[in-house]
Amino acid sequence: MEQKTENQICTAILDQAFKIHTELGPGLLESVYEKCLQYELTQAGYIAEAQVPVPMNYKTIRFEAGFRIDLLVENKVLVEIKSTENLAAVHFAQTLTYIKMKDIKLGLLINFNTKHLKDGIHRIANKL
Repeated sequence: MEQKTENQICTAILDQAFKIHTELGPGLLESVYEKCLQYELTQAGYIAEAQVPVPMNYKTIRFEAGFRIDLLVENKVLVEIKSTENLAAVHFAQTLTYIKMKDIKLGLLINFNTKHLKDGIHRIANKL
């Protein structure tokens, strides 16, 4: 299979997210949207891993799972899924921290709890 760019993967993720939001609407748990998005991406031929633990070190302490990535697609695009009334600045900062620590160039912060999904999509780049 041909290597997809971050932007091509991002387009596929968003296509599937819109499909899910149209079918299910807002108001469900984040875990529901995560599982559905993983399913749809896998069906579309992408490698989509859920709840990927990322080890990290702090001074002399080793954390085997310093944080967990909601979805990692093709090992190139990180997806942070929310289902909240409003995104806070910390959600953007969290996503940026995650993509920096995993050394990934592109992250998507998607809040499914919106009337129009386009209002809940945020692209966060790291050296892209």
